[in-house]
Amino acid sequence: MNSTLHTINDERMLELEDDGYILKDAQDLLDIIGSYSVSTIILRKENIIPDFFDLKTKVAGEILQKASNYGLRIGIIGDFTSIKSKSLRDFIYESNKTKQIIFKETKEEILKIFGKEI
Repeated sequence: MNSTLHTINDERMLELEDDGYILKDAQDLLDIIGSYSVSTIILRKENIIPDFFDLKTKVAGEILQKASNYGLRIGIIGDFTSIKSKSLRDFIYESNKTKQIIFKETKEEILKIFGKEI
């Protein structure tokens, strides 16, 4: 799996850069965190199963609940401006306020936010 490890204020943050990797469920998240011994993961929205962005499937809720239970932080890189679903827009807005699960357009935005929260 292609990845980069970023360290800010002694906090290790794993950025997944693998075009072929798809996060499918909460167990995938735990496998990554366990393999790399990090509590923060950054990935592109293309690396997440599309069902994640359909809130009716509850995939997002399951993954993010597991992240919350384990104190994990997740940054998701992508363009979220064209989302038509009001519930998904609201979900992203509320998630961004928590600073635990954030959706931003660039890796730099995510690193800046997580770097300040340490």
